[in-house]
Amino acid sequence: MEKRLPIKEWLEDERPREKLIAKGAGALSDAELIAILISSGTKEDSAIDLSRKILSAAGNNLRELGRLSFGDLTKIKGIGPSRAVLLLSVFEIFRRFQTSNGKEQPKIQSSAYAAKIISPILRDLSHEECWVMYLNRANKLISKERLSIGGVSATVVDVKIVIKSALEKLASSIILIHNHPSGNPNPGENDKVQTKILKDAASLFDISLLDHLIIAGDGYFSFADDGII
Repeated sequence: MEKRLPIKEWLEDERPREKLIAKGAGALSDAELIAILISSGTKEDSAIDLSRKILSAAGNNLRELGRLSFGDLTKIKGIGPSRAVLLLSVFEIFRRFQTSNGKEQPKIQSSAYAAKIISPILRDLSHEECWVMYLNRANKLISKERLSIGGVSATVVDVKIVIKSALEKLASSIILIHNHPSGNPNPGENDKVQTKILKDAASLFDISLLDHLIIAGDGYFSFADDGII
């Protein structure tokens, strides 16, 4: 059997860290980037080989890799709790980076733009979450916050919490968002009922419910666009 050389014994320009410094992060493969994160391999595998096993567990697809849970990662030989936590932290940072808008908060002018902002957070989840966007009078985003976490098929909208938060933020309007892990964006009857309850409650405080978005994979459903809000 051919003996595997540890990365520290590779030619310097072939080592992931040195390669990144010399050529930039864009020159590295997915496996090489992950190898830098996990830092070292095991007795059987180099960091690169272990990284390839991590990618293989996700079908060699970075999007699927971001969906792996703590349990999924620790099933991979060589990935203990510390490395799993590190990788999950990186996945979460990436999701938050995708939804970050810098110092200037965006003006929400369409359902498509609102979905673009929130979709990276919700589209790959295996459970339902409910979020709310709070907007000022100019329809600029004040903040976006997670309202609740549900199971595979349901979340609960706490109307009192939404209204209280909107009043505290001096929000003039809100957008309700939740995801359907099934991939079907169409609203159920419960979605419609909760939307009406929230809309009626918000109107009592002169707060407009502009839309209710359902994120399903790369697609979405807009109550406003469909004329049912």
